[in-house]
This record gives sequence, structure tokens and C-alpha cells, in this order.
Amino acid sequence: MIPQIRVLLVDDQPLVRAGLRVLMADTPDLAVVGEAGTGTEAVALARDLRPDVVVMDVRMPGMDGIEATRIVTAGPGAPRVLVLTTFDDDEYVYGALRSGASGFLVKDMALDDILAAIRVVASGDALIAPGVTRRLIEEFAARPDPVRRPPRGLDGVTEREREVLTLVGRGLSNGEIADRLHISAATAKAHVARLFSKLDARDRVQLVILAYETGLVP
Repeated sequence: MIPQIRVLLVDDQPLVRAGLRVLMADTPDLAVVGEAGTGTEAVALARDLRPDVVVMDVRMPGMDGIEATRIVTAGPGAPRVLVLTTFDDDEYVYGALRSGASGFLVKDMALDDILAAIRVVASGDALIAPGVTRRLIEEFAARPDPVRRPPRGLDGVTEREREVLTLVGRGLSNGEIADRLHISAATAKAHVARLFSKLDARDRVQLVILAYETGLVP
């Protein structure tokens, strides 16, 4: 039996939720376990249903997707959150990054890409490239944040790990990092894993933010 990724769909437009539900109905490794139309409902269902991934809209009445993401991703064993956005939602995406989102879906993406994005995030990785997401992260990192905490240092990070972190910050995959540094993909993956541990980072999105905040990526 194929292990299933449990997905909670959150969008205030029923047609959007219906479309995603139908899309996943014939996909053996994905299962929609619940639907919510508001951020408040999303928080309650995430607590009760314990999904692996929450596909979260940002513009909703009452509690928006940013605040819902912050609550849903808090604590151990929290689900991953994929934010639904459009090219005009940049301000919302900056907030979602700060709130713990692991990636972004553009509503007009190809259906296969949406399914692939859910799988990527469920596996513990983060969807940070290519195209719009890389641009958004670059713009986000350059923006002042009135409540930003002092950036964490890089004590204990080796010179090679700094090189890897810089390339992660530029949006490169493990394979691309391996090619750039003339190392194996397995070695690149191991370096990234050590960065997660040393920097207490949840996923690649947080590594990207740290790369900018510590000045490794100008």
C-alpha cells in the first residue's frame, strides 16, 4: 500500500478547493483529509486532523493565512504549510515567510507542478525556486522588518558549510550545489543537513533567510 500524504485544503473559494480535491482524488499518494474556508477553521482542523501538509490561501476573511500559518506551524510535529499566492501577493508572501511557510504555490501553476510541490514540502524540503519564489525571497530578505530579531551568527559553521549556505541562499538545489563545488550530491545533501542542525533551521526557506540576514548573499 502506498503511504499517503495527508493534505488540508484552506481557501475561501469553494471552487478552488473543489478543483484541488478533484485533482488529488486519482492520486494514490495524496489524500485530502479536510477543507477550511477561513484561517480560524484551518487552525482548528490542523489541530484535530494533524495533516502532513496544509495548502493555505492568504487572503481570507477574519484570520488570514499568514496568522493561521504562524499558529499552525508552531510546536513540534507541526504540519508543513504551502502558501497559495498570485503574482500580486508579494506583501502576503513576505509575512508568510516570517510565519513559517515552507513554500509557495501560484494559483495558475500547472496541476502536476502543484502535486509535485506538495510532495516536496511533505518530504521535509522547501519549495524556494525557480522563478517567482526566488524573486520573492530576494525581495523579502532585502526589506526592513520592524520586529526583526538580531540575526543569528554562524559560529561553528565551517568554511565549506558557509559556501553551501551561500549557494542555498541563491536558490540552488543540492545537485546544483554539488556541481558548483565539485562534490557529490550526497556530500552536498550532508552539508545542508548539518546546516539545519547547527543553525536550528526548519527547512531550506529558513536557510535562505539566514544566508541573506548574515550577509552571505548580498
